[in-house]
Amino acid sequence: MTAAHLSQNSRATAVALKAYRNIADNWALSALQAAALADMSPGKWRGARRPNYRGRINVDQMLRLSALIGIYRSLELYFDTPIARSWILLPNQGPLFAGDKPVERMIDRGLPYMLNVRHYLEDRLEGY
Repeated sequence: MTAAHLSQNSRATAVALKAYRNIADNWALSALQAAALADMSPGKWRGARRPNYRGRINVDQMLRLSALIGIYRSLELYFDTPIARSWILLPNQGPLFAGDKPVERMIDRGLPYMLNVRHYLEDRLEGY
């Protein structure tokens, strides 16, 4: 199933949003940060946070949620919980971040950058 099909599938949307709600809470993201990462307006994010949300999300939003779920998974596997949960909000000297917080870079640079972060973390898991 393609991302376009998933973004129009209400079950897939519900699952992705439920996972991202939990991630946003675990990462202690502000509502504005969570909305920006998902490429949603603050109002749409408020609605999407509700378990009974019936709205749709577009392909870009579904891809962002997928990338963020992958980032979360990698962090949870690679680090102990306190670091995994705070990593996104901490200044990072890694090659992708130049001292910036990963959350800020991902918000500023969008989906392609999120995918780079996901691959970067997956490479760390594989020992590269």
